[in-house]
Amino acid sequence: MLTASPVPRPMSRRQFLASSLGLAAAAPGLLAQARADRPQKGGLLRLGISGGFTSDSLDPARISDAFMTLLSFGQLRNTLVEIDEQGRPRPELADGWDVSPDARVWRFGLRRGVEFHHGKTLEAADVLASINHHRGRQSVSPVKVLLDNILHLRPDGKAGVVFELRDGQADFPFVLADIHLTIQPHDGDVTTGVGTGGYQLVEFEPGVRSLTRRNPNYWRAGRAHFEAVEMLAIADVNARTAALQTGRVDVINRCELKTLHLLSRLPGIQVLQTHGTKHYSLPMHTDVAPFDNPDVRLALKYAIDRDALLRTILRGYGSLGNDHPISRGQPSFAARLAQRHYDPDRARFHLRRAGLDSLRLRLSTSDAAFPGAVDTAVLYREHAARAGIALQTVREPADGYWKNVWLTKPFCLCSWNGQPTPGLMFATAYAEDAVWNDTHFRHPRFNQLLRAARAELDEPKRAEQYAEMQTIVRDEGGVIIPLFAADVCAADSRLRFGQLASHRELDGGRCAERWWWAREPGGS
Repeated sequence: MLTASPVPRPMSRRQFLASSLGLAAAAPGLLAQARADRPQKGGLLRLGISGGFTSDSLDPARISDAFMTLLSFGQLRNTLVEIDEQGRPRPELADGWDVSPDARVWRFGLRRGVEFHHGKTLEAADVLASINHHRGRQSVSPVKVLLDNILHLRPDGKAGVVFELRDGQADFPFVLADIHLTIQPHDGDVTTGVGTGGYQLVEFEPGVRSLTRRNPNYWRAGRAHFEAVEMLAIADVNARTAALQTGRVDVINRCELKTLHLLSRLPGIQVLQTHGTKHYSLPMHTDVAPFDNPDVRLALKYAIDRDALLRTILRGYGSLGNDHPISRGQPSFAARLAQRHYDPDRARFHLRRAGLDSLRLRLSTSDAAFPGAVDTAVLYREHAARAGIALQTVREPADGYWKNVWLTKPFCLCSWNGQPTPGLMFATAYAEDAVWNDTHFRHPRFNQLLRAARAELDEPKRAEQYAEMQTIVRDEGGVIIPLFAADVCAADSRLRFGQLASHRELDGGRCAERWWWAREPGGS
């Protein structure tokens, strides 16, 4: 609605003088704020981060959890493509790309004049060696499956590379933005940490600490503002919180949600949350009775109180899931799908359609799946009882949960960081031949749509295909997805940043590169 603006009245001399004096008094504060909001160089950034193990390695094929992501991907190295704060792919070490009409041939040019930390200039051979490091027969890289579609990879002179794919893949640039696909020198040791990133490695004690210093020859203007970055591996959330409160560190990740309201009240601390693709799930093996019956699966989906879990488990720091893995913030989210809610009567209806009056099941759980997973299972047991479903919650050992329970037990709890596009998420965990197909989901129409959508360069058409796939997983799939969890961190209130990227915690994993001090710690 348009509204008319009032005509301003002329000021009296007294009003003018008062206004002028007020502006003059405010000017130093306004100028100081303007300076604080502009990126400024210098200072030490100290991070207290979850994860960190004595077995950690700087080999990018072995990067796992937050600590090593923030070190390898967030400080030492770059990828060909970066995902920006809007969730879009942008050239990083690449200077752009072209794609064939069938989305099978991708040509990436390389930025000129980019140097590694030891002075070597970036060239195509480095890209080929870095990508192929994950493709070898003996590779243990978690992204090997994402690269299986590459048929041929070859140089295009010294300043370009060509990827020829088996099948068309419209979102291939997103693959090359993965945290593991950083670029290292082709003639060096991948465990040294040498890269093209904004910081150079000074010290690294696996599972304990890292220290980096700003790369004086960093190719990227307006990034890597800190003089140095120190990271401490602090597994316990209470210890991380204490380290922030006492000033030992400036930033912590994965805050304790139960006490977050108290932390947010402390002076000098800011609490930040971003809503991305992280979600909690309860996968069922659809080829094992009774989960092979679609009505049983629907009964279990209606028998969980998502709203109660959002309040109790996430303390409101998240959003409701709708039994498919695509978040509301992603461009291809199927917004027209009605949100599924707790309905024990409808759950009983589907049980009767399956020929059952009641149902008894074992549900494996551990907080290794996600913080609050055991409580989630207990609450679900109470919700499901009203629908005639008796759940026996089996608390599994945290040690070995991902090896001995997930992918093995027919009904358990799980969590996913998600993927930046539906095509990548569906290919990772829902395609018939996906290594991590934890529901053993096999649906001919779904797999047909996946092949078509991944090769479709027309975005509206691809969005429709992805919407149908979300519907199939929601209504016929073997997964309950009750919640999408926000990434929550806390930081010194003097730290500044632009719009936060949400596809990965701590500003897309790049807080060390994108943030800055409003003033030096302890300065005036």
